[in-house]
Amino acid sequence: MPNRPLEHSHQPHDIADRLARGPDTSYLRDWVYGGIDGAVTTFAIVAGSVGANLSTRIILILGVANLLADGFSMAAANYSGSKSENEDFQRLRAIEEKHIRVEPDGEREEIRQIFKAKGYEGDDLDDIVRLVTSNRTTWIETMMLAEYGVSDGGRAPLKAALYTFAAFVLFGALPLLPFLADIEASAALASGLTACAFFAIGSLRARWSQRHWVGCGLETTAIGMVAAAIAFLAGHGLQQVFGG
Repeated sequence: MPNRPLEHSHQPHDIADRLARGPDTSYLRDWVYGGIDGAVTTFAIVAGSVGANLSTRIILILGVANLLADGFSMAAANYSGSKSENEDFQRLRAIEEKHIRVEPDGEREEIRQIFKAKGYEGDDLDDIVRLVTSNRTTWIETMMLAEYGVSDGGRAPLKAALYTFAAFVLFGALPLLPFLADIEASAALASGLTACAFFAIGSLRARWSQRHWVGCGLETTAIGMVAAAIAFLAGHGLQQVFGG
């Protein structure tokens, strides 16, 4: 079996350039969350509206209003959440900086125990402690990851929000397509388009996975359709209870 090409070059100058640029920040989860939520909420509106025999005009108004209002709400929540994560990271970093300044010996002992737990001992352990604690930035980053389990991923809150909103609108619009194209709409057709949205999200997710795109697509479709079914059953049940 022929060897596949490596993902990047290992020439010294290419390595230096890549490390100088820093790690790529992933906004995959923002895209997936936004896409699934957009498809589910729009499907719930379409399914309920079709069941209530509302006009195409009303369904489009409700659907578009949901895309814009709920999409913005989710994006704003993601913006606030991402910003809070960044602020919490800075808070924890400030704590470590203070501890290193006030109690350096205790912090060195923490580094020693961290690497001892990884299997280092003797002179090797002494060398690692000396090297890590000789550079304040490395020292702090090591403590942040080992003690709090966090690292600075460089996530930009505004980018996270925009990815969420874009995915919400893009995939959430699929259940509305029959009404835009003046096609006879039904809950079954809305379900099919919603399933297509979920499969597309999962297939795109496979780009960042070692799994086959079909498997990723089917998994996301299954998860999304369960959520869509819950939304539909809840809406249908409320309609029956209140005699809509």
